[in-house]
Amino acid sequence: MNSNSSNLKIKRYDLSEDKSLKAFSAADELILKRFSELSSKDKPLVIYNDRFGYLTCHLADLKTSTVYTNKSQLSAITSNCKANGINFENYCDPLSPLAYKVDFILLKAPKSLALFELYLQHISESSTTKVQVVIGFMTRHFSPKMIEIAEKYFENVEQSRAVKKARTATLTGKKKIEKASLIDSLEFNNYNYQQYWGVFSAKHIDYATQYFLKHLQVDPKDQNILDLASGNGVIAKEISKKLPQSTFHLVDDSYLAVESAKLNMNGENVQHYFENNLSNFDKNSFDLIVSNPPFHFEHEINIQIPIHLFKECFRCLKPGGNLQIVANNHLNYSSQLKNIFPKVETVAQNENFVVIKCEK
Repeated sequence: MNSNSSNLKIKRYDLSEDKSLKAFSAADELILKRFSELSSKDKPLVIYNDRFGYLTCHLADLKTSTVYTNKSQLSAITSNCKANGINFENYCDPLSPLAYKVDFILLKAPKSLALFELYLQHISESSTTKVQVVIGFMTRHFSPKMIEIAEKYFENVEQSRAVKKARTATLTGKKKIEKASLIDSLEFNNYNYQQYWGVFSAKHIDYATQYFLKHLQVDPKDQNILDLASGNGVIAKEISKKLPQSTFHLVDDSYLAVESAKLNMNGENVQHYFENNLSNFDKNSFDLIVSNPPFHFEHEINIQIPIHLFKECFRCLKPGGNLQIVANNHLNYSSQLKNIFPKVETVAQNENFVVIKCEK
């Protein structure tokens, strides 16, 4: 464990204005405590779902690798390591095999059970038969389904007592299982969309996006189009049916979403970006930006992130270009967008969702 661990300063890198939110929880602390009780420090160690780098920074001086799923997560871990004078470069995405077989895993339980199972699949393929997995979670976020999934992969699932409203589950006795495809199929508008486990809305194209596609306004002049928070690429794909000659740029913070979009949307006029901002794009780049922007980040709601992205959209739009979004009614994005764009109108609205168009 890092010899300077008591002096580590771990910050949040998510634009949150809620000062009560911390960069780590009691579940992270309990994972670290459990690790110190169980592990000999020379065993290869892999960390999953370390959102801001609390676990990585504390354990970086061991034979440690970190599996990331989001660009914002990767950026936050890198920033916290750098701020604490830690040189750490051992990162891996959740679809690539690890460089070596692993004996010990630390996993902060994600909100998505599908993502949780994808992690266990990855662990199953990349670990020794004697691997130990320590999962940490807050008791208020616990789901019995999580234990049911864990028991598909391991013989023994032992839960700890609650400490500061957090618990761990320790998995041992890895089972032999068949490798899964990790991909779900969703039928929509006569097309079979594919997406990896853990990408938003696994059972069907989510209802906000469906509503958006009914009311989205496109024009043949829209030649350079950005799909922001693109998910599996369905919005860009549906627009491309109307504007096949346009150029499409798909951006998402989720590695699994980007890889899913590549399964559904490709060609010389399509580019994909694993990114959580619009820094790759110049001013006045796009005729049209479309988005079903996220506001849930694990168990937190954070509207500061989409508001920041709306400001970036204004910078990246050409004069006369427009941003169109769909959102839940309760988020009240219209008032925020009116502070950014000179013209904001409600295109459609029902009891759940609103479609908003903003012109530069």
